[in-house]
Amino acid sequence: MRRAIAAFVLLAAGCAAEFPNPMPQSIVVLGTAQDAGRPHIGCAKACCVTAAAQGQHERVASLALRSRRDAWWLVDATPDLPAQVRAMGSLPSGILLTHAHIGHYTGLMYLGREGLNARGMPVHCSEAMAEFLRENAPWDQLVRLGNVELRPFRSGERIVLDGERLSVEAIRVPHRDEYADTHAFGIRVEYLQPLLYLPDLDRWEDWERDLGDVAAAYPLWLVDGSFFSGDELGGRDMSVIPHPPVVTTMDLLEERVRAGRLEVWFTHLNHTNPLWDPESAAAHETARRGFGVARTGQLFRSSD
Repeated sequence: MRRAIAAFVLLAAGCAAEFPNPMPQSIVVLGTAQDAGRPHIGCAKACCVTAAAQGQHERVASLALRSRRDAWWLVDATPDLPAQVRAMGSLPSGILLTHAHIGHYTGLMYLGREGLNARGMPVHCSEAMAEFLRENAPWDQLVRLGNVELRPFRSGERIVLDGERLSVEAIRVPHRDEYADTHAFGIRVEYLQPLLYLPDLDRWEDWERDLGDVAAAYPLWLVDGSFFSGDELGGRDMSVIPHPPVVTTMDLLEERVRAGRLEVWFTHLNHTNPLWDPESAAAHETARRGFGVARTGQLFRSSD
């Protein structure tokens, strides 16, 4: 089996599991929206009015990591966790958390006694994130009742999830850390290209890692595409919600992408982002420059 990568979009089947027989050794995109999803609450702009009229509901950014047909791990516990778990057709073997913003951990509430009443669901998170969950209600109840089993990691640590089949490197990244720190995940699934999952970042220039070294270690990236440009939120102060605009990321990485040294897909899209429309000028520019826009149901797997 070659270590090539194939990516394509699966159509939701509308049944109990949208991906009922996913291949082993695969990564499934379970959502691509920014924390509050799309349509966005309180948004009366065309971006959300049209989405609502067309019955579109974009799930919050998340991944499923499958190492075997009977084992998979969830990356980030989003507000859409029930639908995302249902789409996979079974409960995850564990959960990995990137950070303490509402779209990335609040889905843990469904594991409590009012919901699943889980028994010792492994939750891999940073030491700071673990402290946040232990010390703050209502999350502390999940810990006290044994619904979750916190498994703290340190930055730079390799988290072994399924022997040599699946491991994840915790990579510290700069982001708004009001409650805990933020990590990207360097994901290694047997037979797949190593993948960097980085849904949230403040500024590329604030990251101490050499991008060439990261690209060499992880030649496939799913990265923060929250805003296509810096003027999408009207009068809001973008300095308090910094994310690298898609155009900035493309300027920074295009040479590597065109040279075939790196493959980049954008995720974590804000509801205002024109990339939701595949016929938009922004989407055409992104494709022309060699970049992709991740979609829910997209599958990354090895090709025969």
